[in-house]
Amino acid sequence: MATTIRLTRMGKKKRPFYRLVVLDSRKRRDGAYLANLGYYNPFVEPPEVKLHTEEIISWLGKGATTSGTARSLLKREGVLYRYSLLKKGIPVEEIETAMNEWSGRSEVRIQRKEKDRVAHWDAIAEAEQERRDTVAKEKAAEAAGEAAADEPAAAEETADEPPTAEAADGDASDESGDAAAAKDES
Repeated sequence: MATTIRLTRMGKKKRPFYRLVVLDSRKRRDGAYLANLGYYNPFVEPPEVKLHTEEIISWLGKGATTSGTARSLLKREGVLYRYSLLKKGIPVEEIETAMNEWSGRSEVRIQRKEKDRVAHWDAIAEAEQERRDTVAKEKAAEAAGEAAADEPAAAEETADEPPTAEAADGDASDESGDAAAAKDES
């Protein structure tokens, strides 16, 4: 029987977690499995992974294959590295030393990735802020340009327009009112 190590979905709707299981390769994803090898919960920070390393290595030794996602999970946790060292026939003490060295390198790698991730998001935030500042400056310049352009145009419009009939009547009444006021004073 061909066996496969892969993830099976568990959990609530839109809040999955996954079990790492061994099952017949012809079975469906959430079908009956032969062994539970651990779990993976991606919805906590950092993602929670619990694996039964010795049992996984045992199944790999029996010829079980891994799905792509399960392989990347096992690789990230160092199980495949440990399995490759065991296949080479390296003594257990040397394997433990190599695994400690590997985990130290992986911790440095994780810290570097986190630092790069933070720097990446800081750069994005800075670029977004610069874009907002540029847009605000452009709007302010555009508004100032419109206001400056409107003021001379408004002055030109009033100078070029002939006086309206109401304005002419108002001017005449003012003049006649001024003349009447001058007569009353005399």
